[in-house]
Amino acid sequence: MTLTINVLLENRRAAGADKALTIKPGLSLLVQDGSDSVLFDTGPDGSFLHNAARMGFSLDNLTATVLSHGHYDHSGGVPWLPENSRIICHPGVQDVRYAAVNLLGRVKKIKRLSPQVDYSRHTMELTRSPVHISERFIWSGEIEAPAPKAYGIIEDANSSPDYVTDEGVLIYKSDRGLIIITGCGHRGVINIVRHCQKITGIDKIYALIGGFHLRTASPLRLWQVQRFLKHIKPEKVMGCHCTGPWGLLWLPNTISPATGDKIILE
Repeated sequence: MTLTINVLLENRRAAGADKALTIKPGLSLLVQDGSDSVLFDTGPDGSFLHNAARMGFSLDNLTATVLSHGHYDHSGGVPWLPENSRIICHPGVQDVRYAAVNLLGRVKKIKRLSPQVDYSRHTMELTRSPVHISERFIWSGEIEAPAPKAYGIIEDANSSPDYVTDEGVLIYKSDRGLIIITGCGHRGVINIVRHCQKITGIDKIYALIGGFHLRTASPLRLWQVQRFLKHIKPEKVMGCHCTGPWGLLWLPNTISPATGDKIILE
């Protein structure tokens, strides 16, 4: 079965794409096969909806919307979704979180990283466990990371480090292997792939698509990811959003999808 991924929003505009398409830091993908339509992330605001209309897509009859995690550039567009949309995500998506620095033992907030969203307008499926959205689409649930990296803090009594435990990915079980679609890859590309293999029982990876959060990664980490990808041999690697030029430099033959692109996976 053919899977089509339309890039509704990404940091850049694709070559030859409609110049009226809005570009902003963030990610929103419309993922469709012959039976289901899943919106993966919404970007920071209503730009994904504007772009969908420009590209000729209606988002009124989605199978589901999946939110990869609760950062504003992935879930900030929720207020623009149709009323009572089905949204699948981790309960931690609703946490209030900030970028922060530690100055002499005191945590100082710099910037809010979570959007101000009223999720009560929608049909929320909040879960840490995998969800079988359809016969082929799966929400990964919470991804185990043995040595997670903190990205700011969660606003609670202790200003707890934010390990982005709410991050999950969208999985599609194609006839040629797993297609794994990531939002930011905060939990680590290697951890994400291993988790998807574990919960599906499928080792073969057909394609790895999305943000890999490698834009400021160390050479050691990039070498580890490079070596891992050579080992699992995905047919396609498509890094965008927070993968960054630095990350792409270490991943030869990687395609970088942008706003307006249409990806067809047979």
